[in-house]
Amino acid sequence: MSRLLYFDCFSGISGDMVLGALLDAGLPFDELKRALGSLAVSGYHIHAARVLRAGVSATKFTVHDHGHASDEHGHEHRHHDDHSHAHAAGHPHRTLREIFALIDTSALSAAGRDRAKALFQRLAEAEAAIHQMPVEQVHLHEVGALDSIIDIVGAVFAIEWFGADRIVASPLNVGGGTVQSAHGLFPVPAPATVRLLGAAPVYSGTVQKELVTPTGALIVSSYAAAFGPLPAMTIEQVGYGAGDNDFASTPNVLRVFVGRPTAASSAGERVVVIECEIDDMNPQLFGAAMDRLYAAGALEVFYVAAQMKKNRPGTLLTVVAPPDRREALSEVVFRETTTIGLRYSETDRECLQREIVSVQTPIGPVRIKVAWRGGRLVNAVPEFEDCAALAAEKNLSVKEVQALAAKTFDPRQYTEPSGGRAS
Repeated sequence: MSRLLYFDCFSGISGDMVLGALLDAGLPFDELKRALGSLAVSGYHIHAARVLRAGVSATKFTVHDHGHASDEHGHEHRHHDDHSHAHAAGHPHRTLREIFALIDTSALSAAGRDRAKALFQRLAEAEAAIHQMPVEQVHLHEVGALDSIIDIVGAVFAIEWFGADRIVASPLNVGGGTVQSAHGLFPVPAPATVRLLGAAPVYSGTVQKELVTPTGALIVSSYAAAFGPLPAMTIEQVGYGAGDNDFASTPNVLRVFVGRPTAASSAGERVVVIECEIDDMNPQLFGAAMDRLYAAGALEVFYVAAQMKKNRPGTLLTVVAPPDRREALSEVVFRETTTIGLRYSETDRECLQREIVSVQTPIGPVRIKVAWRGGRLVNAVPEFEDCAALAAEKNLSVKEVQALAAKTFDPRQYTEPSGGRAS
């Protein structure tokens, strides 16, 4: 069965919060320490402890630097400003090549090492773009301290350990106010965080602190397949990873749900629905608009007659599509129709498992579209084009061929799709 992870980022996300939450949800600490290999040996050790955040019990993951008296406080302070204090604390600036060499000393799988390197490549590219310099010259002083390297490498291992097939995250509370960086005082979210967040949905709540760090933005934007509300799932474990602050108003924790998608979500998917009404367009253009919309990635396009303002008859255009096609399809709607506005919303849809099988009728082969739900056959419909072609060839009516195909089809031969049931 597939496994789903949901990151609830109502109080932001950072690298140490990710590890705290996943440890809290069942990741064995010794396994994490083993995977980090020599990263957590020289001059450092890692620690996980139970703490309270606004009365909620959570796991705080910490990297202790043996070279400084105020280890824990210094580390925690760096994590909320983890792009400002690395150099001040005496950590060396590291190039991408040096960080890759460190990752190779970890005990991650080959795929995990590649994933960790890809994360740092993204980080370096973001830094290079902000500072207008070549990637190979970037010294990752912002997240180049070993504690943050441990956070990222540890997160890669932890997510791999859970074996998640899909990761979803809530919109991200980035916090507010300002943050001190090596380059001066910046508004929250800091430039590196903004660039790493990409298209992830964000908002600012009542807490005026930096809640999403560059490390947190990097991890969640790289792993989350989607952002939105809690998907339909059965919850097997829940973990709380503590942040550095203890706000009175809300728990400063990252919450992670670990579980299985329910039938509704495993068979379902998110789609965007785009709609507009049109009352002033040449009817000949509707066919061309539909063709262009399908060519641009629409899943469904349909027209419905509508009575509009000023008592005009009009047409309601509805387009159903994958969410990432919304911009392209909106462009087609504006280009190919006369509408001057549209609306859209995201929703869930559920589709039956389906495949095409062929049956040999007494007059020739006919394809049948069969559909299952939960392993049970619920629909079997002869393909109209096949029936129409045979009807013309044999001088029969289409409905006679349809009846013959339906009679020939034996549902007992098709108890489950050839690819197996979707879990």
